[in-house]
Amino acid sequence: MQIGYVRVSTNDQNTDLQRQALERAGCEQIFEEKMSGTVANRPALKKLLKALNEGDTLVVWKLDRLGRSMRNLVLLVDELRQRGIHFKSLTDSIDTSSPMGRFIFHIMSALAEMERELIVERTRAGLAAAREKGRIGGRRPKLTQEQWAQAGRLIANGVDRKQGCNNL
Repeated sequence: MQIGYVRVSTNDQNTDLQRQALERAGCEQIFEEKMSGTVANRPALKKLLKALNEGDTLVVWKLDRLGRSMRNLVLLVDELRQRGIHFKSLTDSIDTSSPMGRFIFHIMSALAEMERELIVERTRAGLAAAREKGRIGGRRPKLTQEQWAQAGRLIANGVDRKQGCNNL
């Protein structure tokens, strides 16, 4: 059975184009969502994932209708594969029920993994460069070392903490 998923980002947007394409593709059931793809908790998607059975195919009009990111999409499609469920994206010509479709998706998976590794690499390089310049992560401290020492002396002399901090 082919089951479709339609998503638009706002209630003002129309799902007709996606819905018609999924109907032409032979989807017997279509789940619809009207919320941003960046939202992790999407009720219609959760219902859809529960409704899918082994041998079914999840069909979307375009890849970005399903995943919040390439990495998220790859993980979701891999989860479907483990359950024996195929995935098809109509405009991207991806169909994991065929060897070529699986190959294309594996390439996309590798690209997503490479992108993640490059981001990690750039982040590490940026942090190392900042450390070389004497900067460390996080925001600047509100108090200087001298102010901390002064606060410690005030507290040691019996001044209330709140009152001592207000005097700094």
